[in-house]
Amino acid sequence: MWGLPPSDSVLQMLSFVAVAAQAMTAALAAGKRSMDWAGVCMLGCITALGGGTIRDVLLGHYPLVWVQHPSYLLLAAGAALGTILIARLVHRLYAAFLVLDAIGLVVFTMAGCDVAWQVDASLPLVVVVVAGMITGCAGGVLRDILCNDVPLLFRSELYASVSVVTGLFYATAFGLRLNDEVWTALTFVLGLSFRLLAIRYKWEMPKFEFNEDRR
Repeated sequence: MWGLPPSDSVLQMLSFVAVAAQAMTAALAAGKRSMDWAGVCMLGCITALGGGTIRDVLLGHYPLVWVQHPSYLLLAAGAALGTILIARLVHRLYAAFLVLDAIGLVVFTMAGCDVAWQVDASLPLVVVVVAGMITGCAGGVLRDILCNDVPLLFRSELYASVSVVTGLFYATAFGLRLNDEVWTALTFVLGLSFRLLAIRYKWEMPKFEFNEDRR
């Protein structure tokens, strides 16, 4: 859905799942803020497509994915509205929210790396990884900010670091010329496992604490 090479059907399939998953996290977040159905729909689209939109603008990759394929807006909106119907079953399951968010983070990171290479195959690895990180993280950040929550990106468990590791692992396939679909599946399993383990065991980055009153 992100203009990926047709040979990598695994990433294409995962991208559809990720759009729906991220839209569902937005719907759950919107429900906690008592938003109306229009708000749920809008927040779902912003969350699912916001990261890719920011990436495309920064890289000059046009047309934007939801402009070229309006059906993806319908997918995100439909998943968000559909979540309203099942919210009673999952609203207490915070773990479901985190798993869905982790799926979006990992898959969108891979998709972002892929689009960066399509824009310019000679881009430095660091630019490709950052493009993946923006794609994976920005939508969730927008969701949390619009819901007046502290973004998951800035909370204790590893988040952006998971995106960076996922991007680096995914990029290795191109250097080693490995099978795209197999490597995509392996990267997905690695990234998702890493994020869920970070949540389970509360893995954190070192904190910088500075108090100017201390001598």
